[in-house]
Amino acid sequence: MKVVDKMNAAQKAGELFFSFEFFPPRTEEGVENLFDRMDRMATHDPTFCDITWGAGGTTADLTLEIASKMQNMVCVETMMHLTCTNMPQDKLREALDKLKEVGIQNILALRGDPPKGQDNFEAVEGGFACALDLVKYIRENYGDYFGITVAGYPEAHPEVITDDAEEMERAYQSDLQYLKQKVEAGAQVIITQLFYDVEKFIKFTEDCRALGIECPIIPGVMPIMTYGGFKRMTGFCKTYVPKEVEAALESIKDNDEAVKNFGIDLGTRMCKRILDSGTPGLHMYTLNTERSSVAILENLGLINKSQLNRSLPWRQPTNERRKAEQVRPIFWANRPKSYINRTSDWDKYPQGRWGNAKSPAYGTLNDYQFMRRHTNSSKRQEKAKQCWGASLSKVDDVNKVFVKYAQGDLGMLPWSEMEGFHRETGTIQSQLQQLNTQGYLTINSQPQVNGAPSTDAKVGWGGPDGYVYQKAYVEFFVSPEKLESLEQRLQKQSSITYMAINSKGKVRSNVGHSDVNAVTWGVFPGKEVVQPTVVDPHSFSVWKDEAFQLWTEDWANLYENNSRSYKIIQDIVDHWFLVSVVENDYVHGDLFKVLLGTTSKDDQVEEVAAAWNPASQQQQPEPKEALRAAAAH
Repeated sequence: MKVVDKMNAAQKAGELFFSFEFFPPRTEEGVENLFDRMDRMATHDPTFCDITWGAGGTTADLTLEIASKMQNMVCVETMMHLTCTNMPQDKLREALDKLKEVGIQNILALRGDPPKGQDNFEAVEGGFACALDLVKYIRENYGDYFGITVAGYPEAHPEVITDDAEEMERAYQSDLQYLKQKVEAGAQVIITQLFYDVEKFIKFTEDCRALGIECPIIPGVMPIMTYGGFKRMTGFCKTYVPKEVEAALESIKDNDEAVKNFGIDLGTRMCKRILDSGTPGLHMYTLNTERSSVAILENLGLINKSQLNRSLPWRQPTNERRKAEQVRPIFWANRPKSYINRTSDWDKYPQGRWGNAKSPAYGTLNDYQFMRRHTNSSKRQEKAKQCWGASLSKVDDVNKVFVKYAQGDLGMLPWSEMEGFHRETGTIQSQLQQLNTQGYLTINSQPQVNGAPSTDAKVGWGGPDGYVYQKAYVEFFVSPEKLESLEQRLQKQSSITYMAINSKGKVRSNVGHSDVNAVTWGVFPGKEVVQPTVVDPHSFSVWKDEAFQLWTEDWANLYENNSRSYKIIQDIVDHWFLVSVVENDYVHGDLFKVLLGTTSKDDQVEEVAAAWNPASQQQQPEPKEALRAAAAH
């Protein structure tokens, strides 16, 4: 979707918006860390995120790769910078074709900096000398497919800034006329150069409007994070710094924490003045950091970390091919990027109901970063050893790792792309600890929910005025011996369905091969019941290959082949079972007591175990029969 359309929709609804900018790191480790940061920052629901092309045009391929994964894996609307630096028309067309291929519709068109080693910008043979020509080229060759953003300069372009007041005014007016030409050629959004004098930005906006430039003009805000970085950036861009800002920084320049806190305070005050002037949004130059930009937006009330803002329980794709997707198997709840990767070639994505999962085949998981998420670099391997053990002497050592994870003492396991739990997992954390202590090594779970408001901070999704429901679900690895006794308990419970499978494909289950079970659903005004998460036997058989492979690819690879540690992991892979269990009675059921062997279903009827009630944690009334029936389909 074009960001200009999202901005216009937000303005029409009277909503403020914000966005984040990142740049390509120089190392593979840096890229991995950047994706982690993007993932966290995307939860705040920015209107878009953009990625720079790199000084001197040196990171073109990496920028394209990062932009594609931002759009399709991180699932955030993505804008990519595109410059004229070292880019003849054939390379520009190649880049634009690639963007179109991966579903990116937004470009920030720039002239770019001079190539490395050159003081002045010169167009390469067959290339362009200015952003205006690039905008024209995109429109002439790609019509209105791309939304085009261009740069605006509240103090004029750095190359024309001078101390001569009359000459400076002429340069500023010339810059405005040139900006108008870019808009007339097809640019739809303006994002400005950084500034620290808000009145200059407000005047710039007024001057643009006086010239007839009516498109959104969004301020580029760069929080001050370090004194040295601030001096370098403002010197390079020839940015005017108010005397009071200079004086305040000078007194604390040797105290990094004080500088950062000052930057957050100054940024907050600047942005408040900007928004009060009628500007509808902010573009945060993050410099690939999180704290300062997020803190400023929190101070302004644009971010509330205590509230979820989810249209579905999982982050909805921004790629146009997948935007209608509404249903996924629960097995990849902690590995959404892996799921997106394995289903990227599907022609259609489930809407409303899961349907026949055997029709579209799951792709092979051959991208190493998805299989070795936590061990794909030496630094990450060291961190993984600290979490999972530098060596293992017995299976109980593995068990202890899972217990620590359930307690919150460890932040990662191979079966999760994120660090830590989902918010809702906190409501069942003590039960998960007990399960892991007894040898049920849990990798996925959700609490039962009976009619929680869709705006609930822990389990809500789908927008206001609705109610959400969940069946209790747990997925774990277990030894064959423990499975024998567990299966006897499960078979006595008419409301519990389960599937168990080992790495060789041996199945033990009480569900049919085609029995799809909706385990999450929501009821909203004027809509059909939404069922975004299911348990599907065919998908489970596909997932088990990935789940068992993660033992060896991500964990066992920390150790030498044939070492004691390696053999312990391999023995789990060769003999243990992966088990998926659903308690279908989301009103009276208590799945964890059954799994732990502490009660029977007859006892539960007497106890009437409470479902999730965010207000009082008390028992809630049973849902209407219509809702119960809808949930069963």
